[in-house]
Amino acid sequence: MNENLKVVSKAIEDKFGKDTVILDIRALTPMADYFVITSGQNPNQMHAIAENVSTELSKLGVRLSHKEDEGENWILMDFSDIIVHIFDEESREFYDLERLWADAIKVQA
Repeated sequence: MNENLKVVSKAIEDKFGKDTVILDIRALTPMADYFVITSGQNPNQMHAIAENVSTELSKLGVRLSHKEDEGENWILMDFSDIIVHIFDEESREFYDLERLWADAIKVQA
C-alpha cells in the first residue's frame, strides 16, 4: 500500500475517526488515486482529524492542494493523489460515497 495512505489512516485512527474506508479509484477516474472516507462524531473531532492528517502528511513533504469545509458536516481535503472526506455520520449516510464509487477497489490500511 502507498506509504502516504498508511500515514493518513494512522492520523485518522489517532483522532478516533470512525468506519474509515479507503477506495482505490485509479481505474475509474484521473482526478485522484484514492478516496479516504471517515466519520467524526462532532465538528471538533472532524477538524482534529483534518488537522492531524494535514500535519502528518506535511512531515513527508505532502502538501494540501485544496480544502473545502462544508460547515459542520463535511470536510474535503485534496492532497492531489489522495482525497480525504471527513463526514459527520448523517451526512456520510446521505451522500453515500461508498455506493457512488461502488466499482472502486476497497483497500485495507
